[in-house]
Amino acid sequence: MTKIHVIRRDNQHLYEASLEEYFRLRHEVFVRERGWRNLHRLDGREIDAYDNDNAVYLLAIDQDRVVGGQRLYPTVLPHMLSEVFGHMAQRGIPRADRIFEWTRYFVVKERRMGRTDCRLLAAVQEFCLEEGITELTAVVEMWWLPRWQQAGFKVKPLGLPTVIEGQPCIAAAITVSRESLEQVRRLAGLRGSMLLRNAQMSPVLDRVPHVAA
Repeated sequence: MTKIHVIRRDNQHLYEASLEEYFRLRHEVFVRERGWRNLHRLDGREIDAYDNDNAVYLLAIDQDRVVGGQRLYPTVLPHMLSEVFGHMAQRGIPRADRIFEWTRYFVVKERRMGRTDCRLLAAVQEFCLEEGITELTAVVEMWWLPRWQQAGFKVKPLGLPTVIEGQPCIAAAITVSRESLEQVRRLAGLRGSMLLRNAQMSPVLDRVPHVAA
């Protein structure tokens, strides 16, 4: 059964092969499938400045194979919305200890008709609820909005749509809530937690760097 593994700095050594597969799948999905040519790398790994010790990965793993993934990153640090897409957030860029950026979400092609997508969506709400994260920010294609609405996510646009790589995209903030978690669980017929984590992990907010204003 597919489980969503929580991977952070303190347990990355247990997931070296899975993370390597995740980076290669990101290249396959975002560069080859979706045509984000500026992310192309000769080594076939899609990796950027935010794949560092401050990142949290939630990877869908089935029998040692990565079938989907997503990344969370503290907004109190320079992040993708603040450094690359700031012009898309005309209403301002939300930044706080309890707000994380949500990026690099994907499901492998052969799993897109099953429950893997809903497991990942449920996992991000569940993880954030457990960790005290109250909001997520993201830059996504416009087709994500009805998808999130169907999943019960409460979404607030941060600005007007902008065309990126030929696709209309938008910056948005997503509220973390128990209601959203229960809605996506009902949608997919999921029962109980999808998360698998190291019991020795400290709370993620304890590791968020404190940046002077």
